Amino acid sequence: QVQLAESGGGSVQPGGSLRLSCAASSHTAAASAQLRELYCLGWFRQAPGKERERVAGIYSGRYTYYSDPVKGRFTISQDNGNNTVYLQMNNLKPEDTAVYYCVARRIELCSGGYFEPRHWGQGTQVTVSS
Repeated sequence: QVQLAESGGGSVQPGGSLRLSCAASSHTAAASAQLRELYCLGWFRQAPGKERERVAGIYSGRYTYYSDPVKGRFTISQDNGNNTVYLQMNNLKPEDTAVYYCVARRIELCSGGYFEPRHWGQGTQVTVSS
């Protein structure tokens, strides 16, 4: 089992940047220490009136996946020392406005950074508007 807690959302003007963070933890200290070997992590988002969509994922701290709408603007990374995954979002557009969710799946069920989430955080709001 893994728990996910997002932070870093907010409001920004078009062309601006934000960095989201997701702190991952497990039910024991030993399991938390092995999170990179146990889970792949990533981000989904849901805009008002739309279905949730995949944004980015990371596997073993280095293999990454990006959806086409964010490729070249967003960067996912993982700090294994504190089990945190980041989403650096640059050149933000109004269509990036959404609730962003940190997600996770057991690593054996991931294909690189691409996976169907099993665990979800509570979400953090990102609003891009002038």
